[in-house]
Amino acid sequence: MTFGAGISLSDGRLTVFGNCVLHDVHENVVITPTSGPGDAMINGAFIGVKSDHKGSRRVFPIGRLRVLDLIGRELRFMCVFRHNFWWMTQWMGTCGKDIPFETQFLVVEVCDETHIEDGDKAEAQHNSAVYAVFLPILEGDPDVDQFKGSHLVFVAAGSDPYDVITNSVKTVEKHLQTFSHREKKKIPDILNWFGWCTWDAFYTNVSAEGLKQGLESLEKGGTPPKFVIIDDGWQMVGMDPTGIEYRSDCTANFANRLILIKENQNFQKNGKGHRVDDPAMGLGYVISEMKDRYALKYVYVWHAITGYWGGVKPGITEMEHYEPKLVYPVSSPGVQSNDYSDVLQSITINGVGFVKPEKAFEFYNDLHSYLASAGIDGVKVDVQSILETLGAGHGGRVKLTRKYHQALEASISSNFHDNAIIACMSHNTDTLYSAKSTAVMRASDDFFPRDQASHTIHIASVAYNTVFIGEFIQPDWDILHPMAEYHGAARAVGGCAIYVSDKPGQHDFNLLKKLVLPDGSVLRAKYPGRPTRDCLFSDPVRDGKSLLKIWNLNDFTGVIGVFNCQGAGWCEVTRKMVNHDELPGTITSIIRASDVEYLFQVAEDGWIGDSILYSHLGGEVTYLPRNEFMSITLKPREYEVFTIVPVMALSSGSKFAPIGLTKMFNSGGAIKGLKYETENPVATVIMKVRGCGPFGAYSSTKPQRITVDSEEVEFEYEGKSGLVTFALKVPEEEQYLWNIVIEL
Repeated sequence: MTFGAGISLSDGRLTVFGNCVLHDVHENVVITPTSGPGDAMINGAFIGVKSDHKGSRRVFPIGRLRVLDLIGRELRFMCVFRHNFWWMTQWMGTCGKDIPFETQFLVVEVCDETHIEDGDKAEAQHNSAVYAVFLPILEGDPDVDQFKGSHLVFVAAGSDPYDVITNSVKTVEKHLQTFSHREKKKIPDILNWFGWCTWDAFYTNVSAEGLKQGLESLEKGGTPPKFVIIDDGWQMVGMDPTGIEYRSDCTANFANRLILIKENQNFQKNGKGHRVDDPAMGLGYVISEMKDRYALKYVYVWHAITGYWGGVKPGITEMEHYEPKLVYPVSSPGVQSNDYSDVLQSITINGVGFVKPEKAFEFYNDLHSYLASAGIDGVKVDVQSILETLGAGHGGRVKLTRKYHQALEASISSNFHDNAIIACMSHNTDTLYSAKSTAVMRASDDFFPRDQASHTIHIASVAYNTVFIGEFIQPDWDILHPMAEYHGAARAVGGCAIYVSDKPGQHDFNLLKKLVLPDGSVLRAKYPGRPTRDCLFSDPVRDGKSLLKIWNLNDFTGVIGVFNCQGAGWCEVTRKMVNHDELPGTITSIIRASDVEYLFQVAEDGWIGDSILYSHLGGEVTYLPRNEFMSITLKPREYEVFTIVPVMALSSGSKFAPIGLTKMFNSGGAIKGLKYETENPVATVIMKVRGCGPFGAYSSTKPQRITVDSEEVEFEYEGKSGLVTFALKVPEEEQYLWNIVIEL
């Protein structure tokens, strides 16, 4: 039985383009084609299982992952799985037993054996790929007896891994009709500006006075934040008399419950004493004063999807109309087999004050309308995966999650502009496949500044998680911390928000000025940053030999961040992130222009493949002819960022490639317009550019003249490298575009 041109199931073998991926496929496994014309994925199908068994949880073998291909090479896979209740990370392997519990996305590299018949083993090394996306079809309700399993796994095939992943998710989108692909969503404007989050600065001791200190400190340093996230600590919360207090490190008391939707006394005008229910002294006053004084564009606040960690407090007048009920989470065996999470254990012991699902919109609408009236522009909604533990009696975890997210997104739409929500602690497919409009989500576990194992694994986790979740949302790569330059470089290629959580007065302004322009805007790349194709199946945290390369695109250039992340990762034995190599080694790898997928899309017509590579730390220009490469060597925890620019060969005989603002991590993100005009013997390059500081470009010939806004400027030219540099002043207008003309 064959589906499309790629997927086939016969004689117990699941094949893609004639190459076996699974063997010993069980007889009760069934394949269902996608619904027909108009589907995004032609070479794809759903895997299901026929069964007469009853019960709310069933485990079915599908088949065995093939180990060796015809030329004796191991198949390789990369998956992302929930290493704890809230978050995913990556895992690589070569056989089925290596696939962890709670895997939610799997991609297998299959050697294309169809060429071997012709004796061309070299050609056989060009791999096609197969992708499987796991769907949360089982509802997770103990009361559910009947099993419907025709669409449990979606599998698709193709030669371009990124295209196949994108089209797979779009096909699943059409099948479920419960979520939207990222490309259809409104991306909040905060991603285009620098921000500050209060969490590490104050934890739950945040106050209006602390906010002022943080904003003033950053503004004085020349990197004014344009958005603020007021994290946990602003709400009115309390613990039950019989509750068991639990705090992890410096974090919140997870036994607390929400007792009022309004702010606590720390966010009132005097910021001291007892709370006074006077709008003139409340949150609205504080927010208005901050926005006026510090020219803030956006202020977001934190809340849990259940109100607070312990939910909403039952039995009190202020909350009774939401009909909260004390319930106790029940997590799945798969989650328990990995890391159960101290936070989840605390919530399980104390229970959750759970708002009746039919009252969820009323609860969110009351909360958000109050916040909006006080000048709040959006919310960060945390603890989202907790819903999967509360599905009993509500039609199961998937149905409950969907109902809550429909209510949440409806309230966001009603009360805030700009799709102003950040999702957090939400790495289950229940949430991903319920996200109709939510467009931003934290991409990885928290970055713990005092945990050495956290420094390198965080970058790897967000990059590989983004391969999957980047199809649903724009990943948020979290705040910057110690080793901040290493992490700042990653944020620059991640296409994500740029924000810090420093204590007031403890900022690295030299670093921030590589990320943030004086007007508070950032040079954000266009897409979610993902590992380069040659990194998809290598293990840059454990194998001792691989660097991690992350690619992205700007309007006219590409960018690659390269990182030595070896030394720490998730441990199968301890079920924790650990340092497994205290002295990881120096590693050498290669960089190609083709590492940037779809670079041709931003090149001029007629581009023949030659490119310029500009290294941020080295400050060097390298001319790479098509299909050539350069080497890079990094010590442990070192990085480099390369701007990759297609070279334009002009009819005048000159070659040109604009690099951008050379002091910024993402240099090419500054270029917002580019065109070429030729009137022999003179060629003219016309650009629109944001920002200030040194601007660089490659030119095979020395320019005759350069003007900025029609004024001629001085420039330097290095004949050996072809590097042209000149200075751009700090513009007076926000997001101003300089008009630059270079005559060659």
